[in-house]
Amino acid sequence: MKKVGIIMGSDSDLPVVQKAIDTLESFGVPFEAHIFSAHRTPEQARDFALNARKNGFGALIAAAGMAAHLAGAAAANTTLPVIGIPCKGPVLDGMDALLATVQMPSGIPVATVAIGGGANAALLAIQILAVEDAALAEKLDAKRAADAKTVLEKDRALCERLQNCN
Repeated sequence: MKKVGIIMGSDSDLPVVQKAIDTLESFGVPFEAHIFSAHRTPEQARDFALNARKNGFGALIAAAGMAAHLAGAAAANTTLPVIGIPCKGPVLDGMDALLATVQMPSGIPVATVAIGGGANAALLAIQILAVEDAALAEKLDAKRAADAKTVLEKDRALCERLQNCN
């Protein structure tokens, strides 16, 4: 199975990234996580992205706030799918990071999840890997079914409490 590479611009992004880590672990997907800054350690960030395919990665997740150039910098240096997680910063509540992550030039795409969307970034990476991995696809199907069952159980409980459903 291919690995997922996770890079974050700062250790302050770890609470968001932890959701991605937890999700990948729950599916048994191998990963590596690193702190590389697009601005402070550009050579390391570039080298990681440039070598990701030969190092066994199938997708990359990049989390960053503020200027949030990390996902775009990674995407510029690999043809693997890159998923950006914009993180909240102290000024614009993450909107600056969202716009910096999603507004990529033609030819350098970055799939972008919601601000703080670590779990969805991991699920998207898993879906990408599952294109070629039937066992992983089955795990995704099982999760979707379990999620639907949870919602329907909550609906049933609400109907019983309010006594106004058919």
